[in-house]
Amino acid sequence: MNSLEFLRSTKIVATVGTATDDVLKLKSLIIAGVNVFRLNFSHGNHGDHLKRITNIRSVEKEIGCNVAILADLQGPKFRIGEVKPDVRVIKGNNYIFDKNTEIGDFNRVNLSHDEIYESLSVGSNILMDDGKLQFEVKNISKDRIHTEVIVGGYVKSNKGVNLPDVVINTSPLTPKDIEDLKFILNQDIDWIALSFVQKLSDVEEVKKYVGNKAGIIAKIEKPSALKELKKIISACEGIMVARGDLGVELPPEKVPGIQKEIILECRQAGKPVIVATQMLESMIESPSPTRAEASDVATAVFDGADAVMLSAETAVGLFPTEAVTIMNRIICSAEKHIKIHPGDGPQNLKVENFVYNAVSSSAVSLAEAVNAKAVVAFTASGNTAFRMARERPNLLLVVMTPEEKVKRRLSLLWGAYSFFSKVQGYEPAIQEAREIIKKEKFANDGDTIVVVAGMPFGVSGSTNSIRVVDI
Repeated sequence: MNSLEFLRSTKIVATVGTATDDVLKLKSLIIAGVNVFRLNFSHGNHGDHLKRITNIRSVEKEIGCNVAILADLQGPKFRIGEVKPDVRVIKGNNYIFDKNTEIGDFNRVNLSHDEIYESLSVGSNILMDDGKLQFEVKNISKDRIHTEVIVGGYVKSNKGVNLPDVVINTSPLTPKDIEDLKFILNQDIDWIALSFVQKLSDVEEVKKYVGNKAGIIAKIEKPSALKELKKIISACEGIMVARGDLGVELPPEKVPGIQKEIILECRQAGKPVIVATQMLESMIESPSPTRAEASDVATAVFDGADAVMLSAETAVGLFPTEAVTIMNRIICSAEKHIKIHPGDGPQNLKVENFVYNAVSSSAVSLAEAVNAKAVVAFTASGNTAFRMARERPNLLLVVMTPEEKVKRRLSLLWGAYSFFSKVQGYEPAIQEAREIIKKEKFANDGDTIVVVAGMPFGVSGSTNSIRVVDI
């Protein structure tokens, strides 16, 4: 991989779909700058995804780079049933959701999810079709919901339903999700994204299935999740700000501020955070983004997000490689701006009174003070790298790890470029790091690096030493 790629700290996640699932297209995406591939289990079957996993790993090996794979579960998405053509509901009229209607019309539509009937109350809102239609609940029985149309429009078959006011009493895993998880956990997958997280127990339930086979990313797309945000962040290995459904269930003007809050909370906890949805939406059909979209991507970088994500742009769009290329350019431009104007970048974090965090923070300060080319972290679990990255240092973060799974997983982490190391002993390990840094052209003879490790060396969880080393 060209060493210039390593100047970029914010990572790129790209969704694989029918537009990008062959080897040549995957290769072009990696060369353009993709660090993590997302497989969306709302679409495609296990055979489709197995082919994509095989192709990704094949290209990764051919190029000789780190690429993580993120499997995104569909989660409990609620939908209405079939509807006759050209059904339009009018503001102020009554409308019924029930379990028995076969084909919806101007008066009623099928909604067969029992948990909705158990959770709603009078005054609750029902949103349909990404919030385009809005209904207020007036009366509920065991199999029927009477509503008033607040925002009218066309009712279309199988459209999604959002319920912003209530916590739905449902499992975070549908029967489909459980089958998908069985498949995913038998594959070479690094991260699993959990959709529609409402509360801490949702993450805890999924962890029972996953264990330590993959890192869990909780998707924040329900307002109820914000009430337990710190607990959810603590329980999982990463967070996704899924602005699509979040923007449906919350007023759109609140989403930018919430995005900033989530990113800051994740940094404080040392957990990676992805900003997702509609980042370069116009590039599904256009070879260039709008200026507003470019600003949106840059804002995520200025806020300190670990990664930004492309969805339909690379899954089904007409210009997938161009979308990644443009995103890479926007990120690089924003990061160069931060180097010149540090006040425009991620804010400083409050000091944590833990030895490991203090060592990481001190190492970054020392490295910047001596104008080091890189901070080198030796880590078996990856935790040292997460602590280093939370500081958003103005220099490279090189990670040496004996665990292949950790090396790949760190592809999502801000600024981290990880390498496999099985060398025994502190001095031999430092020498190996020197050689890798020179080979990758991160630094030259006479340059300085700062090494963070644990003593005794190789013991997980013992990060306690900082050393300045000459190349």
